Parts: sequence; C-alpha cells; structure tokens
Amino acid sequence: MVKLTKIYTKGGDKGETSLGSGERVQKHSIRVNAYGTVDEANSIIGIARLHCPKPSDKRLDAIQNDLFDIGADLCRPIGEEDSALRVTSTQVERLESEIDDINSSLEPLNSFVLPGGSNAAAHLHHARTVVRRAERLCTELAISEKVNPLVISYLNRLSDHLFVLARYLNDGGSNDVLWKPGANR
Repeated sequence: MVKLTKIYTKGGDKGETSLGSGERVQKHSIRVNAYGTVDEANSIIGIARLHCPKPSDKRLDAIQNDLFDIGADLCRPIGEEDSALRVTSTQVERLESEIDDINSSLEPLNSFVLPGGSNAAAHLHHARTVVRRAERLCTELAISEKVNPLVISYLNRLSDHLFVLARYLNDGGSNDVLWKPGANR
C-alpha cells in the first residue's frame, strides 16, 4: 500500500522526476508523458462518472483503478528481476467482455459519431481521445524501451470501451450526434 506523508519534495524543481525504480529522468521524457497522459484520461473519467448511472459508474470505477495499475506499470521500466505491478491479460479480457455486453444493446452505426450528446458521453469521448494519445505515446516508448505489451492492448480496448459506453449513455445511441459528411460545404 502507498503511504504519502509529504506531498512536495522539491526533487522535481529542476525538471527531473523519479521513476518507480528510483531512476531520475526528465519530466518531458516519453515514459513520463505516457503515464502522465494515462493520469489525464483518468481525471476525465472521474468527471464523466459524476454524470453516470450506477452500473456504468461501477465499470468506470474498475477502469480508474486499472489506469493507476497502468501508471504503476509504466513508471517502473521492465528489468531482469521484475517484481513490479504489471497489467494482466485478465484486465484486458474484462474490458473485452464489457465491450461485447454494452455493444450488444446498440444499433449498428451508419455514420461516424461526433463527441457529444449527454454530459457523460461527451466526457467519455474526451477521455477516449486522451486514451488514444496515451496509447500512441506507449507505442512510441516501446520503440526504444521495453513496455508491457498488455498496457498497449488495454489502452486500445479502453478507447473502444469508452466509445461504446458513450453511445450507451446517449440513450442507447439514439442521442448520438452523427457526422454528416460535407454538410457545411
């Protein structure tokens, strides 16, 4: 369990931060950007939860906890003697199951969906785009450093999950805002 007794340390005042391994890196490193963007998505999901009914809120609660797991995974580079908290296939599979469950109640799309509709859906669409950015940063990081591939899988599924949940919270998709190609030419 984490115990925080002192919130500021002044250790980052010169543009560096410590990874979970204790290694010091620049605050603008790809790794720090990746887990910082995961944290940003988590914050937006927290806002979305203020507008969600209980079953959806429960799902998002689990996702927020998973996102902290992802942050913990990303802040500890993969090493030979690795005992760090890592994302597991069970977490990815849970998302897949939830996506299938939610999507089964939705009508198929015949257009792209614009972010909007209900308050909850709009925030979930916002979170979805931030999750996609986190995923891009993780794939960029994976070019030069080892990254748990399940982190990338989880983020990929999460953006899909947030999309179908946003549709579900838009009255099962009936209040989705649909793209009208060339409507303003």
